[in-house]
Amino acid sequence: MTNSPMTDSSLTVTSLTIYPVKSLAGISLNSAKLEKRGFKYDREWMVVTEAGNFLTQRELAPMALIQTAILEHTLRLTMPLGDSIEVPLSIDASATPIDVKVWKDSCKAIDQGEEAAGLLSRYLERKVRLVRMDPTFNRIVDQQYADSPDNIVSFADGFPVLVISDESLAELNRRLEYPLPMNRFRPNITVGGSAPFAEDTWAEMSIDKVKLSVVKACDRCKITTIDQDTAESSLEPLKTLSYFRKAEGKVLFGQNAIPQNNGEIRIGDAVLVKAK
Repeated sequence: MTNSPMTDSSLTVTSLTIYPVKSLAGISLNSAKLEKRGFKYDREWMVVTEAGNFLTQRELAPMALIQTAILEHTLRLTMPLGDSIEVPLSIDASATPIDVKVWKDSCKAIDQGEEAAGLLSRYLERKVRLVRMDPTFNRIVDQQYADSPDNIVSFADGFPVLVISDESLAELNRRLEYPLPMNRFRPNITVGGSAPFAEDTWAEMSIDKVKLSVVKACDRCKITTIDQDTAESSLEPLKTLSYFRKAEGKVLFGQNAIPQNNGEIRIGDAVLVKAK
């Protein structure tokens, strides 16, 4: 990590979002608790095949239309036509973990039961299961980018937190025929007050008492081309991004980050950054 000082600025947190179930709809929050794996409940659950392989909107775009809600004691999933299921937030300590896969990572998870599997399978029109990461399991962040061997992540693609500046989206939308909402990119934290793509230059963020290492540009996939309100897909924004945000064959938008400590982040919090 660089020793350059934090830069005082007018940067602020403008939105906070968690995605309790990988690739399902997110939840906007006014404040969120940041833990080692990322924000509390973020990508803690996942839809898998009967063989335990992860599924996302890449294969099943209608996953985007399943709404999620964290209630007092349960996670609720609601299908587009209104059918819903709730699974407990408490974890059955006697449950036997099963093996599931996210990309190349083998993980331990707790199956969430027949009712959840049945509802999701009927809606997605294929046999699937809902699983939750075993709380005792540690999925290690790619050590090429990690601060330490203790950095862990949930069922997110690779890193605990995704950060994007509002100005980066505004610059992209300036180049698009039809502007797109931020939810196409599924960030956890958005920041306002910077230059477009300023996040590319950040090495560290400080938000109240929380610090995050900014470690790797996020290479974008076809999920960004799926309308999160209709599940319809198009060529954008990848087509336009490829003209000015492509490096080594990958389209880059947003930055992955790793928490250095636990704490709470709120919308409106000031953001201090350290340059690379």
